[in-house]
Amino acid sequence: MARKSLVGVVADELLDRIIAGEFPPGASVPGEHELSAKHEVSRMTVREAMKTLEAQRILSVERGRGTFVNPLNRWASLEAVLRAASEGKNEADASVQLIELRRMLETGACELAAGRIGDADVEALYKCVAAMRAANEVNDLPAFVEADLAFHDLILHASENVFVAVLFEPLHRVLAKRRAETSAVPEIQVHAIAHHQNIAEALESRDPSRSRQAMDDHMQQTLDDLKNLVLGAPKV
Repeated sequence: MARKSLVGVVADELLDRIIAGEFPPGASVPGEHELSAKHEVSRMTVREAMKTLEAQRILSVERGRGTFVNPLNRWASLEAVLRAASEGKNEADASVQLIELRRMLETGACELAAGRIGDADVEALYKCVAAMRAANEVNDLPAFVEADLAFHDLILHASENVFVAVLFEPLHRVLAKRRAETSAVPEIQVHAIAHHQNIAEALESRDPSRSRQAMDDHMQQTLDDLKNLVLGAPKV
C-alpha cells in the first residue's frame, strides 16, 4: 500500500510538471535515473509512476526512442484533463472547448427538462435569476457565480437523466473558475441575466424546442462574450 501511495505521488508530481508546460506535447520526459534523483525515490517507483501515466495515455513509450507527452486530446483520464484545464497554460483553448461541451450537453438537457420540470423547480429558476440580478447590482461576484451555477444545476437535474448530472459533477471546479473569470466583466453579467430569464420562461412554457433554443442562444452568447470581451480584451 505504501509503495502504491508513493507511486501516485510521483505520478502526480510528474503530471504537474507536464501541465505547467515543463514538458509540452511531443516532448520527451527524462529517464528513470534522472527522475528518481529528482523525486528522491527508487527507479522502480519511477517506472510504476510512468506506467500509471502511460495507462492514462498521458505518456507514450516509443521503444528505442524514449517516453513522450501526448497531446491533451489523447488523454484518457478525466481528472488529468480537468487539472490541465484549470491549471494549465493553454487557458483560451480550454475555455472555448468547455463551452462547446456545455453546449452539446446542456441544450439537450434543457429540452428534456421542458417536459419533466415541476412548478417548484421553475420557481427556483426564477429565484436564481433574481439572485443574479441582486448580486449584479451590488457587484458581488461570488454570489453571482453561485446563483448562475445553481440555475444550471437545477436544469440538469430536472432533465431526470442520471447520466447528465453525473457527467457534469466532475466539471464543477473548472466551471466555477471559468464563471468567475468571465462574470467579472459587467457586460457579460447583463447578457447572462437576460438569457437566464429567457431560459426560465421557455421552461415554464414546457416547450422543448423553445427551451433548447433558449439554452443554445445562451451558449452562443457565452462563447461570443468569451472571445470578444475576455480573450480578445487588451492585457493590462
